[in-house]
Amino acid sequence: MPAMLRALRRRWDVYKYRFVPWLALNLRRKRRTLRYVPESSQDKIISDKDVFETLLKIFKALFINDFSRQAHILALFPEIKCKYLELLTVEQKRSKVNSCDHQSQHVFSPEEVLFSTLGFSITRDRSSLVSAGTGVFVTKGFVPKGMVVSMYPGTVYRKHEPIFFQSLGNPFIFRCIDGVLIDGNDKGLSRSVYRSCSRRDQLGPFQMSDESWLTAAPQNPLAVGQYVNNCSHEKAANVCYQEFDVPGYFPVELKQYLPNIVYSHDIESHLRCVVLVTLRDIKQGEELFSNYYTLVS
Repeated sequence: MPAMLRALRRRWDVYKYRFVPWLALNLRRKRRTLRYVPESSQDKIISDKDVFETLLKIFKALFINDFSRQAHILALFPEIKCKYLELLTVEQKRSKVNSCDHQSQHVFSPEEVLFSTLGFSITRDRSSLVSAGTGVFVTKGFVPKGMVVSMYPGTVYRKHEPIFFQSLGNPFIFRCIDGVLIDGNDKGLSRSVYRSCSRRDQLGPFQMSDESWLTAAPQNPLAVGQYVNNCSHEKAANVCYQEFDVPGYFPVELKQYLPNIVYSHDIESHLRCVVLVTLRDIKQGEELFSNYYTLVS
């Protein structure tokens, strides 16, 4: 009997944040875990421009690091190839580029690229919170206040799109202020839906999204935001969610690192992403904690 009660308690701990009566009863008692936003347009810790430039910076670095793996794109678009070779010459001066061929490039891990580009690296590990399971930690470097430190991956569902079966027993569904849902579960039906949508939207040699976050080795090292735990009275939030719509002019060759895909292919709208932005300076070894509740007044 005690074992059964413990199992039920664990199930409740991961489900209660989607149970409306529980939310209503606990909002007052959880004031420290709430984030108040006057209106949706003001739900910004940093500007969209800053988010865009940060993602562009790390994605370009990942693309350059994966240069030899991009042959199918570079062969068709020599202007893209030469553009990134110029960046490679500037950012990796020890590499000598004499032509549009760079087969001898040393390949770094995505975490090493993240550290060399933004000054920190993050990883999933056992949370410091009891019974919280997996958490996300800064494993190297220093993250200043107002920095994009992670991304919330998953399939993006607009209002009224079917998500019932994917939501059953699923603690990884994130609700945006406007009702858009992001399913960050990397297992089961959620995993199959994401992979299906991602392959549906592939444009010739161009991948429109990143599937690697579904594995233990994501090629975008920021795409672990679904494992960031909620803050508590003992562990205050040090990051906050911020919604970001990917603009139409986002470089097509870099979309392969976006860990999100829309569920409905026929909807003409910008891709919704959610990034996690630091609320204070975060040092090496610290775990990331977020606000699960956002109230719009």
